[in-house]
Order: sequence, then C-alpha cells, then structure tokens
Amino acid sequence: MHPILVDFGFFAVPTYGFLLAVGLLLGLWTAERRAASVGLPKEKVSKLALWVVLWGLLGSKVLLVVTDPSYLRSLDGLLGLLRAGGVFYGGLVGALVAAVVLLRRLQLPFYPVADAIAPSIALGHFFGRLGCFAAGCCYGASCQKPWAVVFRDPQAAAISGTPLGVPLHPTQLYEAAFNLANYLFLAWFFRRQQDRLGGQVLGAYLVNYGVARFFIEFFRGDADRGFVLGGLLSTSQAIALGMIPLGVWLLLRGLGRRH
Repeated sequence: MHPILVDFGFFAVPTYGFLLAVGLLLGLWTAERRAASVGLPKEKVSKLALWVVLWGLLGSKVLLVVTDPSYLRSLDGLLGLLRAGGVFYGGLVGALVAAVVLLRRLQLPFYPVADAIAPSIALGHFFGRLGCFAAGCCYGASCQKPWAVVFRDPQAAAISGTPLGVPLHPTQLYEAAFNLANYLFLAWFFRRQQDRLGGQVLGAYLVNYGVARFFIEFFRGDADRGFVLGGLLSTSQAIALGMIPLGVWLLLRGLGRRH
C-alpha cells in the first residue's frame, strides 16, 4: 500500500522496516517485563532476547533463499533479499536455535524464559505483518470478496512482485489480526500460569500459530513460499504440521506440572 513511509530524497524510510523496528522494540520490552515478573534476571533475558531477534532475522532470510533460490542469481536479487521481509518460520527456527545455545551459556531455565518470550513473538509478528501489508509482500491470491485489497504502488511490484490493480486477499491483515488476538490471549495465559511455568505458554503459541498459518496459507498468492509433497503443501504448511504436535506436547507437559 505504502512501501515508503518517509522519503527525504537522499534517504527513504521503508514502512516495513519502521514497523518491524517498532515490533522488535515492543517485543523486547514486554518480554523483559514478563521475565522480571517471575524473578528471572532482567539483564540476561534482555541479552538473550536481542540475540534471538538477530538470529531470527538471519533465519528468515535463509529460508527465503531456500524457498526461492532466484534471489542469489543476480545483484538485483541480492538487493531484493535485503529488502524482503523473509520467511517467518525460518526466523522462528533460527530464534529457537539461538535460544537453546544461549540459555545454556547464560545459565537460564529454558521453559520459564520461553514462556516469558512467547507472547512477545506474537506481538512483534503483528507489527511485522502490518509492515508486509504496507510493502505489498506476502500478498494473497485473487479475491472477489468485498474486503479484497488492490495494490497500486510500482515499488511493491518491483520489490516483491506484487500484482498491481488486481483484487487480492489481504492475507497480511488476516495474519496481523490473528497475531494481535494471539498476543492478548498468551499475555492472559502467562499471567494465569506464571507460578508454574513449564513450557505451556510456548506450547499454546506453537499450536495457535501453527493452526492459523496452515489455513491462511490457502489464501496466499505469492511465490516465495516453496512447496513439498509434489505441491500438495507449502513449506510453511509442512512446518506448521510439525509445530502443532510439538506445541500440544509442551502445553500438556506444562499444564500437568504441580506447584
């Protein structure tokens, strides 16, 4: 819709980058506050969260290249890779790898920290999807419903290949709305469970997001998603099917803990 937030002539501020920064800052701040509320060392959690974010950004780019290797075939493709938002699941995997390594080094308990951070992932993702909508990436398939959106900015087409002048499903807004609702639920769930954190908040996040992403994928129209099983499922749907049982296990494990 509006890929560029402010253009100073010599420097342009991309809307996606601005909203992503807002989401990251709010996510770090809320994660730090939740960690402190259950007696976790604030400084260590802040350091962990920052590195998790950086590894998450790297992972999102890596999976984007895996699903669409054309980014590596030209200088324009590499520049497009820098501007593109990346694949969220790659970011989630990268973030989890960083978390497992750093939790050990910082001597932090995995489950309470993961439960404190989980709601903030949904909050940051909410702002990220608003940024996707502004940039035109992660766009939907053709849509004839009253809520269909039409992109017209040539920069959206140049950066993400967004079809212009065509009614599309606003899949970015579908996911943004879900992530905001998921954040509110997880924040409430964390407060209810904070005296016995054992992975249940992280589990609820994995289940909720896995189910929502699996169905939203049916309305996506962009090509940067990859497909498995002969095109039956997108890469994100396949990952979602792995996330859901893991989330169920974590949820049941955490809820089964006693004081």
